[in-house]
Amino acid sequence: MECKRSSNLEFCNCTYPCSRKGECCECLHYHLKRNELPACCFSKEAEKTYDRSFEAFAKDKDLI
Repeated sequence: MECKRSSNLEFCNCTYPCSRKGECCECLHYHLKRNELPACCFSKEAEKTYDRSFEAFAKDKDLI
């Protein structure tokens, strides 16, 4: 499957500079290996903390 990086970038809310930006499958694999979730799972405010833990996701009240 071809990566649609340019269209993915329209929805990527990650503010951390990395080589996986817009490459969702690579980003997801990277974070899941570390028991984390990618930035797109978090609200804007929670994403800014760079805490990608499942615990931070559960506490992210801005998603509700």
